Amino acid sequence: MEDIDAIAALQDPVRRRLYEFVAARGREVGRNEAAEAVGVQRTLAAFHLDRLVEAGLLESGSRRLTGRSGPGAGRPAKVYRRSPVERQVALPARDYRTAADLLAEAAEAAGLDDGVREAARRRGRASRGPVGDREELASLLRSRGYEPYWDEGEDGDEGQDGAGAGAGSVLRMRNCPFHSVAERFPPLVCGMNLALLEGLLEGADGWRARMDPRPGECCTVVEPSKNNES
Repeated sequence: MEDIDAIAALQDPVRRRLYEFVAARGREVGRNEAAEAVGVQRTLAAFHLDRLVEAGLLESGSRRLTGRSGPGAGRPAKVYRRSPVERQVALPARDYRTAADLLAEAAEAAGLDDGVREAARRRGRASRGPVGDREELASLLRSRGYEPYWDEGEDGDEGQDGAGAGAGSVLRMRNCPFHSVAERFPPLVCGMNLALLEGLLEGADGWRARMDPRPGECCTVVEPSKNNES
């Protein structure tokens, strides 16, 4: 029931837009920024953001948004970020997570890494879509639940869904669709994930997937291959 109640909290359209905005930022968001983004008053945004915290969909904290400290820096503001807790609803109840854990445990114990990766690569090939340009690539990964964004590096700005991506940018993914199993069996599941992406990109000239783990994000990234770099 807890997961059902949490997901039901998104039924309100304003609350859902606020949740989607915070989740898409990949960082802490203040009330003013969230209110402006969805076009509502700050007080209404604060009400809905706090309801999302109560539902366990967001986490809250406080920090000075000015970046300054000491006298005159202003009071800390309340900020929000997406909760890492997974929510899922199955009616009637199903427990696919336990099944995935057991299968991963058995595969790891039996040394079936190569077989798992080859199966993932075949599944990726079977799920391929058009990935000729950056928008198509981001759209394909977004449809798989990866929540992609373009990272321009230290000297550039982070783009959204491919907007403004430069020639040397890397497509990172805020979400790992296999997060709970990957936490328990990282070598097996991250290798499977990489093979799945390699299958998805097979035949798509100019793109390659590689491992590049970051805390809180998918362990893989997609970047231009050498023949696609300018």
